[in-house]
Amino acid sequence: MEEVLALAKKVAEEAEVFSISYEDTPVQFEANRLKHLHSRQSSGCALRLIKNGRLGLAATNRLDEKEKLVQMALDVAQFGAEAKFQFPSRMEYPHIETYDPEAEAAPIEDMVHLGQSLIDRVLQVNPDILCEGGVTKHVATVRIINSRGGEVSYKKSVFSVGVEGTLIRGTDMLFVGDGESSCHRLTDITKVAQKTIRQLELAKNTVSGPSGQLPVIFTPQGVTALLMPLVIAYNGRIVLQGASPVGHRRGEQAYSRGLTIYDDATIPFRPASRASDDEGVPARRTSLIEQGVVGDFVYDLQTAGLAGTGSTGSASRGLGSLPSPSFSSIMIEEGDIAFEDMVRDIKDGVVVEQLMGASQGNVLGGEFSGNVLLGYRIQNGELVGRVKNTMVAGNVYEALKEGALLGKVAEWVGGSLHTPHILCPRLGVASKE
Repeated sequence: MEEVLALAKKVAEEAEVFSISYEDTPVQFEANRLKHLHSRQSSGCALRLIKNGRLGLAATNRLDEKEKLVQMALDVAQFGAEAKFQFPSRMEYPHIETYDPEAEAAPIEDMVHLGQSLIDRVLQVNPDILCEGGVTKHVATVRIINSRGGEVSYKKSVFSVGVEGTLIRGTDMLFVGDGESSCHRLTDITKVAQKTIRQLELAKNTVSGPSGQLPVIFTPQGVTALLMPLVIAYNGRIVLQGASPVGHRRGEQAYSRGLTIYDDATIPFRPASRASDDEGVPARRTSLIEQGVVGDFVYDLQTAGLAGTGSTGSASRGLGSLPSPSFSSIMIEEGDIAFEDMVRDIKDGVVVEQLMGASQGNVLGGEFSGNVLLGYRIQNGELVGRVKNTMVAGNVYEALKEGALLGKVAEWVGGSLHTPHILCPRLGVASKE
């Protein structure tokens, strides 16, 4: 890396070398049995430079071709975008725990046993279900150096376990499942199994779905669909393009006063955490919504320079692509109402566990709509069964205004969202008999 940087400094105003090496070991199951397991390794580096004020980028897995890498980046710079930033100089980085040697050392046979135990636990409840999923460990080392003296490196381990089950009854198909990710080695599948089994139990009875403007509760897993338009709107690139509905509303009360959301890359042992972003800017917590008030947006160096602001340490990149703004761990603060109390106060409504096709419609405008892949009907304060042929639609900015309620217990969804249940008092629900 140092040799590449030295060569680039001779021919460009500024330069940066990004290096990553990783090993993935997935253990995959299909139709309730082990399908395959293997391990793959990869490493490479990317050179980004500024020549005559323009950006050039090149990447390679052949670290012996230093001169060729520099020349490719110079060639690209002739047609590159105008650089609106300087690379960060040497600075202090937070100490974020992201590596567990036990996760890296987990034996393959233990991973196979863990995955099969999870599937067997689900099969005990219903032997007719077909399960797929698996256990994966990922270990990566990242290092960034640049011509202004900036330098950072960190190592990360990610261990994941998950299951997806399909139950076919004639023409009816039921989909259930859950997963968990951590930088630690996972050895207990109880939580994932219990959530999946609960979904099966709630879906035993099939009932007709309601229609109208009705209250809808999104489980933590279901919140991912609700948040999709919001996440897009808080991307600095979208704000810069003038396409974000909240891009001009910073400091305004736009949501329920109980709603606080932030993006945090500094949480220990979370898969999305890191010491710095992929440009060497220190990791931080970014407040997106504070008690209903529009807060900051996420920026990388280039979009921040174009917007006349500073990077939020939110750049992510692939080896052969330019950095772009992205989120790490999105945290939604808990409210003060239990899920059971939410249900108890509803005369007729829906609980959404999984929403399929939520990106339909004007996503930039905050609209979402989709088929309820897994959800339950509420009648007179009780969950009475699974709904089919039901759609939910609405606008996230309207749904999260005053009246939206947040549950008192937050859960991790995957490795990058921590959220409670969210009750939206009025959304469009349409069901077909």
